[in-house]
Amino acid sequence: MPSVSDFDWFAFVAGAPRCGTTTLSHFLKEHPAVSFPAVKEPHFFAQHDLRGLPPAELEACVEEEYLRRFFRDNSDRRVGADASVTYLYTPEQLEPAIRLWPESRFVVSVRDPLTMLPSLHQRLLYIGDETITDFAAAWAASADRAAGRRIPKGCADPRWLRYDEAARFATYLERLFSAVGRERCLVLNFDEMVADTEGQYRRFMDFVGLEPEAEVSLAPRRAGYQVRLHWLQRLLKRPPGPIREHFAGQHYRQRIADLDKADEDKGQTAIWSIRKRLLRWNRKLGSPDPVPLDVQRAIADHYRGEIERLGELLGRDFSTWLRPSTTRAC
Repeated sequence: MPSVSDFDWFAFVAGAPRCGTTTLSHFLKEHPAVSFPAVKEPHFFAQHDLRGLPPAELEACVEEEYLRRFFRDNSDRRVGADASVTYLYTPEQLEPAIRLWPESRFVVSVRDPLTMLPSLHQRLLYIGDETITDFAAAWAASADRAAGRRIPKGCADPRWLRYDEAARFATYLERLFSAVGRERCLVLNFDEMVADTEGQYRRFMDFVGLEPEAEVSLAPRRAGYQVRLHWLQRLLKRPPGPIREHFAGQHYRQRIADLDKADEDKGQTAIWSIRKRLLRWNRKLGSPDPVPLDVQRAIADHYRGEIERLGELLGRDFSTWLRPSTTRAC
């Protein structure tokens, strides 16, 4: 079983969703010094509040439920990686990671909410957590979701459906800086990652303490897929409780699996193979619909103060954000 002492530090890609975090995670995954988890987003520190544990108990818990579950094959790689975007929204719960690995680094990428939120909505439809197919209607449902209403059954985390919260970058960055120390944090701009991927790659690797690779793929990751049949996608991605353990995907199984149990039988493997083929068939690339101008204005009004504070916090100019346009799509 891997131990805390096997790692010198961790590089956490802590969010935000749909802001280039998958590309950043691939930079880490391809590096020979990095131990990458069995799933890209373990969400461990977001799902478990370990702040009250004494040192010995904290170390034992992390080794058993985090390192053993997600980092079984460490291969003597001394730097751990974790790209769970939920960490941005639970920043105080990262404090135990600093207690275990004081040299850890935290990277957050931000993006214009007018493009980030529709992209997040499309992704949530794809993974089965969202059931409102029209982005304008999903945005309008934010108040209901905040009150615990209109939450789809099987939704992995209702917080994802809070489009009115997802781009509160200044608020969550202030909390992250307070929890882990501003000197341990790097904030990247999605637009700059697109415009100068190589330059931002080198900046990212330098910050997390790794030598840039001479040959690394700088191509964008995780296309904005749509689906043919939404009911089928939800069945495959968020299966009902009675069949979830046998029909859910790798990420879910990795989080709930009995680590002492033998490998799954051939029948179970056949089910997963059918599931993958159905998911591939149901996936498609399509032209996104435009975001209505009144919805864009509502989002801009909602987030204007937040983005102004973000600029002050980072000493950056985000004045080009939150400008409604007929060319914006969801």
